[in-house]
Amino acid sequence: MKNLSNKWTRAAIPALLLHSSIGTVYCWSLFSGEIATATGIDSFTLGWAFSLAIFFLGMSAAFLGDFVEKDIHKASLLASICFAVGVVGTAFAVRIKSAFLIILFYGVIMGIGLGLGYLSPVKTLMLWFKDKKGLATGLAVAGFGAAKMIFSPVIEFFNGKFGVEIALYILACVWFVMMFTGHLLLKKPEGWVESHEKFDIKKFFSRFKIFADVKFIGLWLVFYINITCGLALISHEKQIYGVIGLYAMAGLLSTLTGLLNAGGRLAYSAIGDHFKDRNTIYKIILISELVMTAVAVFTGAITNSVAFICIALLFVVNAGYGGGFSNLPTLLSDIYGMGNISSLHGIALSAWAFAGLTGNQIAEVIINASPSHQVGYQNVLYFTIALYAIATLVDFFLVKSKKEKASSIEG
Repeated sequence: MKNLSNKWTRAAIPALLLHSSIGTVYCWSLFSGEIATATGIDSFTLGWAFSLAIFFLGMSAAFLGDFVEKDIHKASLLASICFAVGVVGTAFAVRIKSAFLIILFYGVIMGIGLGLGYLSPVKTLMLWFKDKKGLATGLAVAGFGAAKMIFSPVIEFFNGKFGVEIALYILACVWFVMMFTGHLLLKKPEGWVESHEKFDIKKFFSRFKIFADVKFIGLWLVFYINITCGLALISHEKQIYGVIGLYAMAGLLSTLTGLLNAGGRLAYSAIGDHFKDRNTIYKIILISELVMTAVAVFTGAITNSVAFICIALLFVVNAGYGGGFSNLPTLLSDIYGMGNISSLHGIALSAWAFAGLTGNQIAEVIINASPSHQVGYQNVLYFTIALYAIATLVDFFLVKSKKEKASSIEG
């Protein structure tokens, strides 16, 4: 068994198996239209399933970070079960045409599986790859982004061949096997022992005092805005391809943006290992997103069907969206230390939860209030450029990566 106890088989591979499964949440646009057609449920109502999946991902990560910290095996097993049950339940809900059950299973139950599955391998990777923490977290969350690239054509094929209900049943089995295998392999390095002190409600809630720290608030806001803007565009990606005349290429383009999402997670985090101030990466991400969105806005890219600018925009947004995720835990560890990184990372992921409720839904409101979907998607760009500008200012003036004393979050 000794040859199985290394950083690849006990950290990298299980992380990729777990994250490549749960990352398929970003394939929602490939399911939503099919579900709407099969059930007759309107797109705004169905949008809540995706929004709540992201919300419960973030909130389960925020409140169950301590649980993950103490027992990655129970956490990864529960993640596998919740995620698979959520997908199977969604398929059943499609059969009986129940909007409530789609929202319950895809949004709530699957969302909890997302949060537990997302956190489970991150600290383990950082412990195995001590000198390359950025590369480690990049490996973990690259799988989350790669899921879209890997499974977009698979989902399109199954949807076309069997219909969305059967496709969901098949994929639930595939994803459960992947996650369960990752659960069995995942293991922290020999000699690392987590604290197993009894649960203390006061100490648990004292961790949320981190919101009194201006740097943390700044990082939370930057993370929240980056996700909100990303979701506003990513959740309507297939539809945007449709209005610019590239609907037939939607599957291929979704695969490519998935590659950029995964590549951004890995590349931005690996590059961050070479910067003295890891926050430099966030500055690069935000400026590139701001500039590309400005180009798309001022050329009227969507309303004028300027396909290459729209594609470039979605490429840049997907890469920056992924890079924002992979740099979060390492930047937190640079500022606050490794002490309770799973717990602190979980709290920071609450930004993802609130972005899940706002990004997709605000975009839906803007689109529905516009005279046409084409104009609506262009109006979404005005919304995102304003937020990217705010995030850039916050990042420059509030977020610093000077390391704090460990006591600042461990007391």
